[in-house]
Amino acid sequence: MQGLVLDTEQKTAFVKDIPIPEPGAGEVLIQVYTVALNPIDPLYVHNPLGATGRTVGSDFAGIINKLGEAVPSTSGLKEGQRVAGFLQGACSVNERPGSFAEYAVAPWDLVWRVPSTLSFEEAATKNLCGLTAAQAVFFRLGLPAPFTWKGKEEEDRIRKWAKKEVYFFIAGASTSVGMYAAQLVRRSAEVNGATIRLLGAASKQRFSLLKSEPYGYDDLVDYRNNDWVEHIRALTGGKGVDFAYDCISEGNTVKTVSETLNNSGNMAIVRSREGNAWNAEDLPVEPIYGAVWEGLGIEIQYQGFTVPTSPEARAFAVAFFKWLSEGGELSANPVRLMPGGLDSIVKDGFLLLGPGSMEDREHTRTESWMRPISAEKLVYRVGEWN
Repeated sequence: MQGLVLDTEQKTAFVKDIPIPEPGAGEVLIQVYTVALNPIDPLYVHNPLGATGRTVGSDFAGIINKLGEAVPSTSGLKEGQRVAGFLQGACSVNERPGSFAEYAVAPWDLVWRVPSTLSFEEAATKNLCGLTAAQAVFFRLGLPAPFTWKGKEEEDRIRKWAKKEVYFFIAGASTSVGMYAAQLVRRSAEVNGATIRLLGAASKQRFSLLKSEPYGYDDLVDYRNNDWVEHIRALTGGKGVDFAYDCISEGNTVKTVSETLNNSGNMAIVRSREGNAWNAEDLPVEPIYGAVWEGLGIEIQYQGFTVPTSPEARAFAVAFFKWLSEGGELSANPVRLMPGGLDSIVKDGFLLLGPGSMEDREHTRTESWMRPISAEKLVYRVGEWN
């Protein structure tokens, strides 16, 4: 098969013929139809942690080609089943292959069944960003989830927030993670009848989209305006928000977003202090960070810090994907279907996403598909399929 393979010395990736993997016990072999790009994909190609030869990439959708041993008959999975999921790719020191290839292997309980009403292009967008948003809203910040994952403790959460008025602020509302987070906040309100006032910061050009379904923001501020923090606080009667989610977490955004919180508020972020993405001090609360890879239930090794194995985080990920399999209401993010296949990802998709921060996304290309990214997910088709 063909796969997009890391070249550590050149700090790039190239398409290469590699063996089709075999599924182990409890795994499934997927013929990959589509892949979606995330900023972490080019980040760890331009700043490699793994060794040359690793298949890169995270998000995928396709069909099951083969079931490994010990996949339970109650899973609902079978050969030819439409599924989607995510892998770690070259995003750590660990030697684990990614998804940007014609075939990929994944644990059976960390893929979800894609309905026929959803395209493979749309399905590929839901995995990593959807789970990242769910981890922040439910697993880290503690809002009740629309699926069961902790038994009585989850019931207690529902009772705690029942019929209360809650202010939830999302910075980076038009990012892929932010767009899923908004939907999940709405799902949480439906669980217990809480009134959740959803506030966000984004480009003014995206206000109409974000105020419509399925996002339903109550109010939005233009992040380019210097007084947007004051405006957010004014919308809460001066008290500040109960929860904030910084979907950018670069430079001074963490510090600025923390200024929207009330005295007992809490916030989650998408980048860690250890990775030097931000270094704001004197914050009113320590932001909650956790890598999406925790959902894989394995220890993740970076250069300088380690994310430990978390059975609880894996159980949450399994419950989230089960919810998606059973028709959980989470609309796919808008798709920008990119031309070409695996061989176009580096020269086009990675160039658009940039090698690091949002400020790195500058280029001089003029093709229509190379326009700046906003409220869209880059998706490529892989191999030949109908």
